[in-house]
Formats: sequence, C-alpha cells, structure tokens
Amino acid sequence: MKRFFLLFTSLSVLLLTVSVNGTYAGPQKSAAELPQMNQGMSPLSGKVVESMDSGGYTYVNIENAGKKTWVAVPKTPVKVGQNMSFQPGMVMNNFQSKTLNRTFEAIVFSGGVIGQQETGPVSAPAEHTPPKIAADKTIKVEKASGTDAYTVAELYEKSSSLNKKIVVVRGEVVKFSANIMGKNWIHIQDGSGDPSKGTNDILVTTSSSSAKAGDIVTAKGTLYKDKDFGSGYKYSVIVEEASIKK
Repeated sequence: MKRFFLLFTSLSVLLLTVSVNGTYAGPQKSAAELPQMNQGMSPLSGKVVESMDSGGYTYVNIENAGKKTWVAVPKTPVKVGQNMSFQPGMVMNNFQSKTLNRTFEAIVFSGGVIGQQETGPVSAPAEHTPPKIAADKTIKVEKASGTDAYTVAELYEKSSSLNKKIVVVRGEVVKFSANIMGKNWIHIQDGSGDPSKGTNDILVTTSSSSAKAGDIVTAKGTLYKDKDFGSGYKYSVIVEEASIKK
C-alpha cells in the first residue's frame, strides 16, 4: 500500500503542458476521480476486452462492473479475457495516438501491471538521461549560422535570457528515442560544454522528425529553462517542438 501511495502521490502532481501525440485538450484528472475506476489508491482492475501494441506501449481496454476504461502501459503481454490490475496513473483526455490513428476520449497512463516489475510512470520520458560517450570519441561540430544560432554550451549559459525563445543548435546526434508520448527525443552534442556538469548535451524533442546516432543535424525549436514534467523528470534546459534538418 505504501508503494501505491508514493506512486499515486507523484503522479497526482504531474501536469503536462505540452502537446501529446498531436492533440491534447481538457484538464487532467487523477485516476481516483473517474467513476469507472476503483476509488482512492486502489489499483485499476478489470477484465481485458481489447488490447493492442503500438509505439512501445500496450493499450488495454478493461471492463469493470459494466464500464470500460482504457489503460496504457509499457509494452507487455496481454490476452483478451484475462483479469488484470494496473498501477494507479494519470488520465489524459482526448489523447490522439498517431501510431494507432485513433483518439481516446480518456486513457490512464499507468506505470505497469500489478505483480510485474515496476517501470515508473510512463507519462514522462524516464530514459532521457545523457548517454555515455566512448572516451576515445571526439565530437566537434561547427556552430550553425544566424542570429538565433548557439552552441550547446551557450544554450546553458544563456538559458535565462533565451527561455521560451526560438533557438538554433547544430551538433551530432548521440542518442535517439522514438515515439515516447508522441514525441521523438534527440540528444545533441557539438563538442562544447562540460561533460561533468552535463552542459555538453542538449535534449531536443520533435513531433515528426527522426534521426539516428552519428547524424549531424540542425535543430530549430523553443528553448525552455527548468522544464518540469513531474515525477522527478526535470530538465534545466530543453529545446522543444523542434524541426530537424540534416
């Protein structure tokens, strides 16, 4: 019970202000506020009536007392007809999944199935930590041109004045994660900044562009300082809604 309390508390303070999978409307509610779900800190339980996998997630439609609830969890084996219980989570209204080409009126993003190893909340990109670069690898990419262009180090140094402004940064892709909450997450380095302080790596999000490690790209997007996705996922500097050019 203590485990569920901590998870529920952390998820309850999660207020995403970014667009998710292209469409997001309406306030978020805690799982306890939906009448079709178990109240309080109880897990979400029911019989599986529909299930599908897409973009690294499993979407499960469970039925309890004649009412149905959609739940999204990290990809996991699910069979129609089985009874399942899920960790409490946050509700996203009018959630549009591009990979499934459908919109869910309401869906609960849960950390996972009760009884399986906990993965943490899926409403925030947990794995977006700066990747480790081989000691013998040297990255040196020339700064982009233009008045809005900055090196990675300069984005950190000038983050206060650049907050919520358009910036351009050029560098090498060192990590790429696709289709996490409807976004692609790209780590870019150009050789500037201090690795010991993490100012050598900038995280860029984009809704449509893709890349792979080793690509030299130019990203143009909006810089945000101290971006907090909740549940402990906070970035001192991040560039969002970016367009990517190779």
